[in-house]
Amino acid sequence: MVDVASINSRGKIVVLHQLIVSNSLLLVSSISLIENSNMEITKANCTLIVMLFFVSCLSQANAYYYRQCSTKGTRCYEKYIRCPAECPSSESTDPKAKVCQIDCNKPICKAVCRNRKPNCNAPGSGCYDPRFIGGDGRVFYFHGKSNEHFTLVSDSALQINARFTGHRPAGRARDYTWIQALGILFNSKTFTLEAPKTPKWNENVDHLKFTYNGNPFVLSEGPLSTWHSPEKDVKVERVAAMNSVIVTLEDVAEIMVNVVPVTKEDDTIHNYQVPNDDCFAHLEVQFRFFGLSPKVDGVLGRTYREDFENPAKPGVAMPVVGGEDKYKTSSLLSPNCASCVFSQQNSREEEATEVSTELMGTLDCSKFSFGLGIVCKK
Repeated sequence: MVDVASINSRGKIVVLHQLIVSNSLLLVSSISLIENSNMEITKANCTLIVMLFFVSCLSQANAYYYRQCSTKGTRCYEKYIRCPAECPSSESTDPKAKVCQIDCNKPICKAVCRNRKPNCNAPGSGCYDPRFIGGDGRVFYFHGKSNEHFTLVSDSALQINARFTGHRPAGRARDYTWIQALGILFNSKTFTLEAPKTPKWNENVDHLKFTYNGNPFVLSEGPLSTWHSPEKDVKVERVAAMNSVIVTLEDVAEIMVNVVPVTKEDDTIHNYQVPNDDCFAHLEVQFRFFGLSPKVDGVLGRTYREDFENPAKPGVAMPVVGGEDKYKTSSLLSPNCASCVFSQQNSREEEATEVSTELMGTLDCSKFSFGLGIVCKK
């Protein structure tokens, strides 16, 4: 039974489920006590009993938080979904705490607990000497080249490029590379984030820089510090005091980002031969996409296509895929690569195919993309 409900400005509902049975027994016991004591049940006594009953209900109530799906065209659009008891809130000042997450594309509208930093062993991630896990759940490596740019995702209204940093020690046939920056184009907007070159790593210094539409901006240090674009379609939120953020592009994508250096341990294990003047600060990232088209391309984006056949061979220790010629771009914010499909003229509202709630009820949404997406068929 729901007794109290309130909606706050963040779109959550807090519902207090009261323990009616136990508290009803308390009310009966209170009345019996008065009768046995030959006390007169006056208006004041009744008021006292009701107050005790109400306070007891509040003290025993369990608070549950609900989040609303706001992504148009999804199965769970506008539905309120209750968060698990293990993670009742969608935010926390503790960087290690799990928070409530909903995936509006799931056939079953259900919330789960998740970490707010990238999971490098989950689909949609890109970490290390770039090791990716595609939307199909397969692990693959894409090395690229140091100080060059490559398209990770290219869709009709979304382009995500990456700048690689690294070096090539003497005697090596290829560069060691890491993701140093991301450049994003969507809805006629641009957004970048990068980890600038750092000689020595200092965990007490923030190693993230941002721009929006070409203009740098500063995100205050501290957990839950938040920046919004003027149109509120881009949100950048700190997960920790520094070096960890979540970037949300409204109804388009969510990107979890963590900045890390190449450690001495990594250098020793992999023989990177890291120079003394650069610790190769780089990004660990994990993407969630909302409504990619069937034509999406890019190093990572193509793995979300239903017809994609991953060239990475299963069982191989380091399955390397090529494509440098197909996905190389001239700059961090260039939409031009041999296989890019992004168009500046397309807005996401015009390109997205909205599925009505009535139609969703007639679709077979049983095919999952390892928990990060579904393919619905009539």
